[in-house]
Amino acid sequence: MSFDIKTMQWLNPPEKATWTARGVIVETKDASDFWQKTYYGFTPDSGHFLSTPRNGDFTVEVSFSGQYETLYDQAGLMLRVDETHWVKCGVEYTDGHMHFSTVVTNDHSDWSVVMLKGEPKVVSARITRLGDALFIQYSIDEGKSWSMARLAWFSPSPETVQVGLMTCSPKRAGFRVEFFDFKLTDPVSREIH
Repeated sequence: MSFDIKTMQWLNPPEKATWTARGVIVETKDASDFWQKTYYGFTPDSGHFLSTPRNGDFTVEVSFSGQYETLYDQAGLMLRVDETHWVKCGVEYTDGHMHFSTVVTNDHSDWSVVMLKGEPKVVSARITRLGDALFIQYSIDEGKSWSMARLAWFSPSPETVQVGLMTCSPKRAGFRVEFFDFKLTDPVSREIH
C-alpha cells in the first residue's frame, strides 16, 4: 500500500523539493545533519525530514537514488520522537564508497555501516517497529530481497512517532536525491530470518 507523501510535513525544509509522479526530488542545504554528541561532540538537528505521525507497530519503506559525491552525503528513512530520540538509516557516503548506515540515538548517537558493493543505483530502506524494537533492513535489488542491517532497541517508545524521509549533506549544499515508492503499512512480518 502506498502513502501520499504530499500530505507529509517538513522538519527543516530543504533547498528545493520537486514533486514527481512517483515521489519527490530533494536538494539539500549546506551543513544539514542529525547527530547527538558521541565522538564528535556536536549536536546538529538541521537535516531534512519529511514526516507523518504513526501509531503503534508498522513498517515503513522507501526506495531512493542519489548523487553521492561528498563525505557524509546521506538519504533514507527516519523515525523520530524528538531532537535526542530518533533513528535514521539509508545510504551514507564515507571513505569513498556508499554504505548502508544506521544511527540510533537515545540521548547519544551511535553509528553502524555496511559497505554496499557495486555502487547500486537504487537502494531501498525498511524499518519495522515492533514495540520497543526496530528491525532495519536494506535492499539493492529493488526490493526483491532484503538484508538485515540492525535489530535495535529504541526508547522512549511512545505510541506515536514521526516517520518518513531523511536526507542530509553536512559538507556541502545541493546533494540531490530522488525518493519513490514510499510505503507505510502495518508490520510486513515479525520474521528476522
